[in-house]
Amino acid sequence: MNKRKVLIIAEAGVNHNGDIKIAKEMIDAAAIAGADVIKFQTFISNKLVSKFAKKAEYQKKDNDINDTQLEMIKKLELSFANFLELKRYCDEQKIIFVSTPFDIQSIEFLSDFDMPFWKIPSGEITNLPYLIQIAKTNKPIVMSTGMAKIAEVIWAVDILKSNKAGDITLLHCNTEYPTPFRDVNLRAMEELKEKTGLAVGYSDHTLGIEVSIAAVALGASIIEKHFTLNKNMEGPDHKSSLEPNELKNLVKAIRNVEMSLGDGKKEPTASELKNKEIARKSIVASRKIEIGTIFSEDNVTVKRPGNGISPTKWFDVLGKEAKRNFEEDELIEI
Repeated sequence: MNKRKVLIIAEAGVNHNGDIKIAKEMIDAAAIAGADVIKFQTFISNKLVSKFAKKAEYQKKDNDINDTQLEMIKKLELSFANFLELKRYCDEQKIIFVSTPFDIQSIEFLSDFDMPFWKIPSGEITNLPYLIQIAKTNKPIVMSTGMAKIAEVIWAVDILKSNKAGDITLLHCNTEYPTPFRDVNLRAMEELKEKTGLAVGYSDHTLGIEVSIAAVALGASIIEKHFTLNKNMEGPDHKSSLEPNELKNLVKAIRNVEMSLGDGKKEPTASELKNKEIARKSIVASRKIEIGTIFSEDNVTVKRPGNGISPTKWFDVLGKEAKRNFEEDELIEI
């Protein structure tokens, strides 16, 4: 994974609505926006959801309320052949392809893909056989932690490590669409890092881009954000996703913020040094001073520019004798 900059994952999810043409348009949009990764979701509907499973409240708003979750998911499913085509298309567009598997068969299918890491969604964090299956591939893992207590996260991490998983990065996450700002709790990233010793990032389900930007400032190494071609499309996740122009703005903002974080050393930069003389001050004559006069608070003061004796030498100047005449505002010399 990218160790030099924040990894930005454009989460396409199921916002293609089961249409590979839309999925390819999303790949184009994510690449143009500057995302590092576009991520899909790979599943076999009847292996993911039982026929008795109900839909979440947010899933009911934009869909037929009478549909079961299984009926809704089936409409959003892409075939394995579709994913092979999407992987090839991502390679052509020079954007990294990743897809989250939601069942064991999908893990087996995606194992042959050249993905740089597995993405484990929040809902699978307690799925023991799933975690073991992914860990045994020995690839790096990015795992979302929505809905989980810290003890559950530690348990899942232990399972992954004990089964020879590769490097693990944890994404703080809130599994509500959209997530209310009061429930974001970005400081939970600190606990994840302290309790596990792992790298952390943030999977963002809030509206807008500001929370992702704040997460970068707090040290997130990965940002994942849902996006769509159009928020008004029918489907469960479109309303809480970014449109292409918003995704582009997010990428630009993250790159600016990570550049702004710097190395943490307090030193003047080359860009500001040219202003040092203009902004700082020097010790100058506050009125005419004749040779032989003793410098005192009555005849010297501090004014710009800063190309003379620094005011830090104030008490070194006071009490000294003027070696020549000085005009008002002239830089003092000793």
